[in-house]
Amino acid sequence: MSNLFVTTSLHTWEQSIKRATGFFDNCGDEELLQPIVPGKNRVIYLLGHLAAVHDRMFPLLGLGDRLYPHLDDLFITNPDNPEAAYPAVHELRRAWAAVNTGLTEKFRSWSPEEWLQKHTAVSDADFAKEPHRNRLSVVLNRAGHVQYHLGQLVWYKK
Repeated sequence: MSNLFVTTSLHTWEQSIKRATGFFDNCGDEELLQPIVPGKNRVIYLLGHLAAVHDRMFPLLGLGDRLYPHLDDLFITNPDNPEAAYPAVHELRRAWAAVNTGLTEKFRSWSPEEWLQKHTAVSDADFAKEPHRNRLSVVLNRAGHVQYHLGQLVWYKK
């Protein structure tokens, strides 16, 4: 039974990443610079935002150092700004792929017990009281976050 929740969780994560990657891959570089709807975030902002959020998962889940901490200021701390000097589109595409490939490889190697370990943002004392504050909850939350932004992206008209 314990392997079923691992399989289900990993499938949820991988499907979310696959759908987002498919969307971004179907957009040309110029299309990524367009707003989703007039006056709102551009597609490139959501690509960078999701890459930065997922990059933060490495230390949060005890998997090592971040790969792209420089993305935070542009894509987490601040809202979309057409005047900002964003990295080149190909660099953001590469960051998205590298972060998610690295995370997915780590997730695939976890035992059921490793999925249920605490994440690094919770103390031992708090985790003893709230064992649901674990790696599994973070991965499922982030998969839901991707789906939320995919819901925004359906408004984008090519």
